[in-house]
Amino acid sequence: MGGISYPLSSDFWPHGNVADMFGVLRSDGVSERALFIIDKAGIVRYAHVSDINKRPDLQDLIEELGMLDSK
Repeated sequence: MGGISYPLSSDFWPHGNVADMFGVLRSDGVSERALFIIDKAGIVRYAHVSDINKRPDLQDLIEELGMLDSK
């Protein structure tokens, strides 16, 4: 994505542990559509929860990852 390399996690029912820890696992076992950027120190630098039926604007994500990559 824009020449930026990073690890990616996807979490959903029946596991859902990570989604639950971040407060985005619904009671029906479906995760909200959420994006979190976590830096190498484990600090959440960006969080965005959007409508489950709409893909978030990836340009925002690219910009946030670029800022993190430049630090």
